[in-house]
Amino acid sequence: MFKGSNMLPPFKAVFLLALALSPASTFADVLSVDPVAPGIWAIEGPAEQRDPENLGNNATFGLIETNEGAVLVDPGGTRAGAAMLHDVVRGLTDQPLVYVINTGGQDHRWLGNGYWKEQGAIIIASESAVADHQDRGSLQLSILSQLVGVGLNGTKPVYADVTFDAAHVMQLGERHIEVHHVAAAHTPGDSFVWLPQDRTVFTGDIVYVGRILGVMPFSDSASWLDAFAAIEALNPIHVIPGHGPATTLERAQADTRDYLRNLRDRMRAYIDDGGDITGSVEVDQSNFTYLNQFDSLARRNAQAVFEQMEWE
Repeated sequence: MFKGSNMLPPFKAVFLLALALSPASTFADVLSVDPVAPGIWAIEGPAEQRDPENLGNNATFGLIETNEGAVLVDPGGTRAGAAMLHDVVRGLTDQPLVYVINTGGQDHRWLGNGYWKEQGAIIIASESAVADHQDRGSLQLSILSQLVGVGLNGTKPVYADVTFDAAHVMQLGERHIEVHHVAAAHTPGDSFVWLPQDRTVFTGDIVYVGRILGVMPFSDSASWLDAFAAIEALNPIHVIPGHGPATTLERAQADTRDYLRNLRDRMRAYIDDGGDITGSVEVDQSNFTYLNQFDSLARRNAQAVFEQMEWE
């Protein structure tokens, strides 16, 4: 309806007017809000490292409003980070927040759970994500203590109330909400949240937009592509990535799928030619230098993928 027009959709215009008329918020320099569709928002944190200002919220989160309560997609990286997100939520909906979905194993996907549990929310996560939380939680808290300092105060591991193997489906008010764990991706328990009525998907760390993704020792670059393919099969109109702004499927394909395919295809050729881990960091990734943090992560990604593919 609005394609080719300079006019904003009505729901987005109203939101921006209200924001302009409201007093400056404490989160204004940390979290930005994008109304994706009526009652659906992307809440984007900064791209840089966790620090005392962002309180571990260096990722993209989501809010889903229904007439029977609201759902938060990912709780924030610390207890204080969750409270920061709550400031945002209060400015967007009067509905009580009744569910929090943990889409993966990184700190900003679950370490804010305790705050929301105190507010009465029910926490949902895949079984694989909870196992990852239990396995890496102590290390994550140790690292966060160095990065955010006193901003970590009060943060304690709190695990999901509701867990699932492959899928969790619920009807909340007028909205049908699906949570799917297809395969390991950036973390072993990565899931995405699908709203079929709005053709909107919250991808968690399965999708990175505008910045290079990270292949870590706990990541699986092969099944990551399977998880992405499951999102592709939905043919979503709105894609809210785990990092970066709300976007299109085409942009997600370019920044995440194509990056992984290129790296794996070139690494397979390199390994088949007898290459070793030392030279693996030189595998050509030059088509993706436009991605933020390319210089700091590309070579590390190559080495991690070599270590995985050497035994495939």
